Amino acid sequence: MDAVNPVHLTLTKKTHSCIRLEKNGRTLVIDPGAFSEQDAAVGADVMLVTHEHPDHFDEGRLRAVMEADPAAEIWTLRSVADRLAAAFPGRVHTVGHGDTFTAAGFDVQVHGELHAVIHPDIPRITNIGFLVDGSVFHPGDALTVPDRPVDTLLLPVMAPWNKISEVIDYVREVRPRRAIDIHDALLTDLARPIYDNQIGSLGGADHGRLAPGDSTGL
Repeated sequence: MDAVNPVHLTLTKKTHSCIRLEKNGRTLVIDPGAFSEQDAAVGADVMLVTHEHPDHFDEGRLRAVMEADPAAEIWTLRSVADRLAAAFPGRVHTVGHGDTFTAAGFDVQVHGELHAVIHPDIPRITNIGFLVDGSVFHPGDALTVPDRPVDTLLLPVMAPWNKISEVIDYVREVRPRRAIDIHDALLTDLARPIYDNQIGSLGGADHGRLAPGDSTGL
């Protein structure tokens, strides 16, 4: 087993930027936003949110999970936490770059501070990425490079703030063993083979994508 992947995880891709990780009967969900399935976060022990944009953060869905399970918790940045903390005392945790924590048996490190630039005239908001169990990195809406090895990079392939050359260079800089597409709801089926070919041939890592609902062992 890979040195930076010491535990077995199962990753299930949900639509757009949402993913579910399962280990030892516990479930961690990242970015169950409005573009993902209505039940994307249902049954989660832990929910992580990278930033406040609605395709990553759906307040109603998070509230429903927290109300259904009194043991469920959220870890996120201040802009999101401030909207939920009063309703769920002690269960919504504010974190930022450099923080580490353990939740439901998952070890998480926080990397990054700002959302990628969409346009110079649009003020930048905060954004954090999560490295789970020293293995799987979800950067949210940024091309953050963690200061440690990454086995599986969740790769934002199509966004108003990026282009394919930046995506390819990001894979090269992070140097993961493999990259799996996220932030892909805006990518049409017509364009997917182009992205698959160019990222796969130029990125320097095993590149793949999962259809929503598909799972893979890590």
